[in-house]
Amino acid sequence: MTIKDLKPANVFAIFDEINHVPRPSKKEEKIRKYLLDFAAKHNIEVATDAVGNVVMRKAATPGHENAPIVALQAHMDMVCESNDKNFDFENEPIRTIVDGDWLRADGTTLGADNGIGMAAALAVFTDDSLVHGPIEALFTVDEETGLTGANNLGDGMLTASMLLNLDSEDDAEIFVGCAGGVDTTCTFKYKRSFAPTDFHYFKFDISGLLGGHSGGDIHLGRANANKLLARFLYALSLEHEVSLCQIDGGNLRNAIPRAAHAVFGVEVSKKENVRVLFNKFVADVEAEYAGLETDMKFELTSEDRPEYAVDHSTTIALIESLYCAPHGVISMSRDLPGLVETSTNLASVKMKGDDEIMITTSQRSSVESRKWDIARQVEALFRLAGAEVTHGDGYPGWAPNMDSKILHLASDAYEELYGVRPAIKAIHAGLECGLFRHKYPHLDMVSFGPTLRDVHSPSERMYIPAVERFWGQITRTLEKVANLK
Repeated sequence: MTIKDLKPANVFAIFDEINHVPRPSKKEEKIRKYLLDFAAKHNIEVATDAVGNVVMRKAATPGHENAPIVALQAHMDMVCESNDKNFDFENEPIRTIVDGDWLRADGTTLGADNGIGMAAALAVFTDDSLVHGPIEALFTVDEETGLTGANNLGDGMLTASMLLNLDSEDDAEIFVGCAGGVDTTCTFKYKRSFAPTDFHYFKFDISGLLGGHSGGDIHLGRANANKLLARFLYALSLEHEVSLCQIDGGNLRNAIPRAAHAVFGVEVSKKENVRVLFNKFVADVEAEYAGLETDMKFELTSEDRPEYAVDHSTTIALIESLYCAPHGVISMSRDLPGLVETSTNLASVKMKGDDEIMITTSQRSSVESRKWDIARQVEALFRLAGAEVTHGDGYPGWAPNMDSKILHLASDAYEELYGVRPAIKAIHAGLECGLFRHKYPHLDMVSFGPTLRDVHSPSERMYIPAVERFWGQITRTLEKVANLK
């Protein structure tokens, strides 16, 4: 069985088309062209704004012209993570595999976040059997790395009074709130020196961790490769002088790091001590994550002497601050049981040029003051270590409205079709709804989607039966809005 055999056929056919179009964050030119070509092919009214967002519009089914306008909203870009370092997300298609009741990709992120939302919206626009009022479809750019599209939405792009955000990841759940977030960047300036000639050099590699979404998966206790790398280097620095030559870990601010490595040296006479320390470290970490991180891998290999190293004082400051840096859940919500209120993700460590090491962290909270509190804790720590610290603009959270009209209609639609009242929840991950509400305070919104697991990692997969229920909920909700008196 392949994706072409799955139902609803119209949704999966469009999703397959989308997955043949490269769409990394900040490089949405090809997927934008696909959308514009799609609109031209199907005679759909379409417009774009200055940052590249796309909106389509469709008239109401005859007799429902006076119904409220509903917007279907999804983002164009996808997180690009692969087990194959040579996979070219800018040119290669995503290869899908039907694995029982799940759809996954061949070693990469699937792109269901948020390709399935795009596919469902486009399917609505091409299905003339549906009953609906006036509808819009808004496709935004750069949701994953900066919320650029939602933050810079052009005037007049949205005229709807109701919005269905199609970017959630749990069947039979409707989301009415989300966390706000802010990124913090910490930069160490270092002096490059020649690597000592009387040292033995190693490469320490961590790979195979689960990773995952830094909002949706942060409460699962998964290992962070950057934290494990810092833990090993700190233990090493307590016993030996360490010459750090390379360090690299993580990639995206909203993904829990799955891999990291460092190249370092110690005095030749101490090299066997490093292997002893490595073996103890591996045994401890494997015991701590037994049954959870089943594919993690640690390697310690000898390296030829690199030409250059980071100066000693910066090496110690970097190792100690990374070791101390918070990661994970900071507090749980008292209002919604089981909801993470505040968290931070030690997302990436990168060497830039010949004299900089840049650390990126991502903070989230459903309480604005606590979002900034944890961001400033991170700032204070890295300032103490001598780094330069800056914060991004951040994005607002989305406060729940339990009296929402569209919430009740979407809930009724799901229950009528499937006999189950969907759970009403808020999500710790960021959604674009907070920015839409800021620009359009009147907008009545909910978010829902099919079941996705391990998004933002190569293990990302989508539960096939949930897609049909997702499609049914969208179409029945639109019908109910169309019939409002």
